Amino acid sequence: MSSLTQPLPTYDWEPTTDFLAAKYRLAREAIVRYDVNTSPLPPDLRDVLTGAFVPVLSEYPPSDYAALVEAAAAAYGVGADEVLPTAGADEALDLSARAFLREGSVAVAAVPTYAMYRIVTEQRGATFRGVPRQSAEASFALDIPAMAAAARTADLVWLCEPNNPTGLAEQGERIKMLLDHFAADAAADGRAGPAVVVDEAYAEFIGSSVLALRDRYPRLVVIRTLSKAYALAGARVGFAVATAQTLAPVLSFRAPASVSTVSAALATAALRRPEVAEANIARIAEQRTRMIIELSGFGWRPYPSLVNFILFRFSSAGTAADAAEALLRVGLVPRTFAVDHPLADCLRLTVRSATENDRLFEAARGIPA
Repeated sequence: MSSLTQPLPTYDWEPTTDFLAAKYRLAREAIVRYDVNTSPLPPDLRDVLTGAFVPVLSEYPPSDYAALVEAAAAAYGVGADEVLPTAGADEALDLSARAFLREGSVAVAAVPTYAMYRIVTEQRGATFRGVPRQSAEASFALDIPAMAAAARTADLVWLCEPNNPTGLAEQGERIKMLLDHFAADAAADGRAGPAVVVDEAYAEFIGSSVLALRDRYPRLVVIRTLSKAYALAGARVGFAVATAQTLAPVLSFRAPASVSTVSAALATAALRRPEVAEANIARIAEQRTRMIIELSGFGWRPYPSLVNFILFRFSSAGTAADAAEALLRVGLVPRTFAVDHPLADCLRLTVRSATENDRLFEAARGIPA
């Protein structure tokens, strides 16, 4: 029997704020999400809904999302025919899996990384192969020879750049080097080579992108989102960006009008105002430095971070679990890792506002590291 006729695997998502408030007997307002990598403050785009442009909510959004596509193409420096708006980056990942994977396919990713790559792979009845990253001392860098070897029999390669949950990006020409490996191996075998999906959810924090490589490696798809630097996680707007030919199979799987009229209007306004994201990135950078300094003073061991979260290592997996529980009891929600995860002795903390971080510092003062 086909594996796709079997029940799909189920996955546990993060508990809701209301659930945590009830469990720990706290007011809902006392819960601070240090686990979901969102921004502490929303962008000021009130005029989009109250003045300059009021979305017509009784009608569906335009099927071509022309204004949104135009704004994204200008922001990313690509052609309008290379941009596909999606309901958040996760829809773009799902559509990519649908386009490039089938039952029996193989997808490769460097681990640890974002868990959704495995999820959308398995939902297609495909096999997920994780290639371990280099050590923490080597900044969790890609093992390029191992990735190239694994990709020789793969249909799709997932890359996260900068990487979640480690918070770092590849240095210099390393992504280009990896793509060159894929192209050379494919040419030697007389095949097209794997599709490569690079998730750039945090690209604005490092000010660089692999988008320019899409001509060098035509099967490259780049995922962008407005959830992180633009602080529009609740609007759920993302993009798949690729050459028109590569984007075509991804586009074929998108449901009509998956991005709401309100979300499209907010996203268009945000993309036309780069200063909104720039100000948010500056605020986050300031608080990121403050979190590293303050929590290091309590013995928490941070890894370097370029993004809006920090990975902290503890003396053991048990110590990390105890620290997480202590934070939860006072309404601060860290990102934890399963006991069999390579980062089981770590907690990942989103960079929040100064006031929220003051609560974190006070709580951390008495938590063993």
